[in-house]
Amino acid sequence: MEIRVLDKGFVRLVEVFGDDFSAVQAARVSYGKGLTTTERDRKLIYYLMEHGHHSPFEHIIMKFHIKLPIFVMRQLVRHRIASINERSGRYTEFKEDWYVPDHIRTPDSKNKQGSVITSNEKLTGEAIDLIEMAIEKSFEAYNRLLEMGVARELARIVLPTSMYTECYWTINIRSLMNFLNLRADSHAQWEMQQYALAIAEIFERCCPLTYEAFLKYGYTGDLLKLQER
Repeated sequence: MEIRVLDKGFVRLVEVFGDDFSAVQAARVSYGKGLTTTERDRKLIYYLMEHGHHSPFEHIIMKFHIKLPIFVMRQLVRHRIASINERSGRYTEFKEDWYVPDHIRTPDSKNKQGSVITSNEKLTGEAIDLIEMAIEKSFEAYNRLLEMGVARELARIVLPTSMYTECYWTINIRSLMNFLNLRADSHAQWEMQQYALAIAEIFERCCPLTYEAFLKYGYTGDLLKLQER
């Protein structure tokens, strides 16, 4: 299961441990019981979510392979309750692989953390041209340093955070829901939102009952509710 994100990125589900009913099993073990009927088990998932009993959802774990710009990666690693391994610029060379936005945003006058897409075509064109030129010049410098014999670990310091990197990201559903509360929200940076929405889509496909209960009782953001069916 893979979802393309931005111009060259992706979110790919590598594997999942457990499903909706893994949380039910974990919750009922307190009483020495297990699964019953689908309807009763669904109601328990809703009950757990509604009353904030979230630890059973830690028994559902998802492993993702993600390709994303470095500046988005730096936001992803802020979510510490996850296991993460990233491609190393010390051991591999960066290729001609970077993110260029298809729109330009300016600061939101009503939200200091936010930004809005500008309708100024002249600004958009000039800004994107400048971004592309700066990245290309930085990449040229990087390649020149490598040709001179400079080590990859040092040559990379001239590269911008628009360069794409890759990582494996493993997280339990309880922590993933916290991630979505913060990143599948209009206050998050737009590029980060796109990755959060892709992760949410995979979450919904794998654990539809838990996802539904999350939207109803646990979600504090404002983007996923717009997509709720």
